[in-house]
Amino acid sequence: MIYCIQCGNQLPDDAKFCYKCGAAIPSGVSGGGGAGRAPTAPAAPALAPAGAQELKCPACGAPVHPAFGEAVVTCEYCGSSVALGGAGWKEISKHSMLSLKLADPAQALDAVRAAMDKGLFHRKDFQESKVIGQKLTMVPYWVIPASASTNYQYQDAAIGIGSTVAAVGASALLGSALSGGNRGGVMVMPMMMGPAVNPTRQDTITGSYEFPVVAVKAKGDYQPKSYQFSLGERTIFDKKQVPAGTPILNGDVTEDAARNSARAFVTQLQSNEAHKKHRMVSNFRTEVSVSEGELLHAPIWEFVLERKGETERFLVDAHAGRVVA
Repeated sequence: MIYCIQCGNQLPDDAKFCYKCGAAIPSGVSGGGGAGRAPTAPAAPALAPAGAQELKCPACGAPVHPAFGEAVVTCEYCGSSVALGGAGWKEISKHSMLSLKLADPAQALDAVRAAMDKGLFHRKDFQESKVIGQKLTMVPYWVIPASASTNYQYQDAAIGIGSTVAAVGASALLGSALSGGNRGGVMVMPMMMGPAVNPTRQDTITGSYEFPVVAVKAKGDYQPKSYQFSLGERTIFDKKQVPAGTPILNGDVTEDAARNSARAFVTQLQSNEAHKKHRMVSNFRTEVSVSEGELLHAPIWEFVLERKGETERFLVDAHAGRVVA
C-alpha cells in the first residue's frame, strides 16, 4: 500500500490519484518506505459517538442526520460520507463512484432487451412486455480487497479408472486360475505387480479480489455474484456528476459486516473455481485475508416488466450498460 503525499490517505499500490483529496500520485511511488508513504495509516478521529443523531459533515460542515439503523451516510450537500464503526462516526477516506453513462432509460432498456430475447424461443419476449416501473439509483457498495488460498482434495479420474481396470483384469485372471485354467496341465497364477494406486490428489488455488458488497440490507438482490463492475474505471465521488433528483442511498451495513460477507463470497468463488478445475472435490480449506475497504456508489437502473400477467425485474449497470441481475 502507498499513502497520499498530501493528506496521508492510504491507497492501492497502482493508484494514480488520491480518492480523498484528488492529489496526483508521483510515478514510481510504491509500498516499502520513502516519499509518499508512511509506516502506518493515520487513524481518522471520531466525529461523534455511535448514538449521535446529528453530526457535522467533515468536508463542508453541514449537519448530517443519521436515520435509525443507518451505518453509512452521504452528505446531501457535498457528497462526503461518514460511517459508523466501533469508535463512533468517522469520515470515509475512500469514497469513489462509477460514472453514469446511461442516463437515458431507453438506452438502458437495450441491455434488458438483449437479456430477454436470448434464444430462438425468447426473441419476442421483450416486444411482448410492458415496462410498468423504472428508477435510477446510486447504490452504495463496500469494495473489500481480499486475497484467498484454498487447499482441497480431488479424485483423479484417469488414475481411478486405470486402477479399476487393472483390478478387474487381475480378478479375472485369478478367477481363471482358481477354476482350473492351465497351460499344458500346469496351473497359471497371475502376478500382482506393485501396490494399489490411490487416486486422491491435492491442489491449491489462490486468488485476489476487489469484492463489492452491497451496503443496504434491503437491496440484497443488488448483490453481484458472478457479475463484475468495471472497478478499474471508478473515480473520486463527485456529487455534481449525479443527475439532479437521483437518489444517493445511505447504507445500513458496516464495513466490518461487509468484510465478513466478502470472506463468505470469496470462499464460494474459490470453491466454484476448484469445481471447474476438477471433479469430485472435497476437504476444502480456504483462508481469506481482507483489508480496508472503500465506499463505491454505482448507478443502477431498475426496470419492472409485465408479460402475460407476470412481472420480472431487471437491474442494469448504468455505467457499463450490462444487466447485473
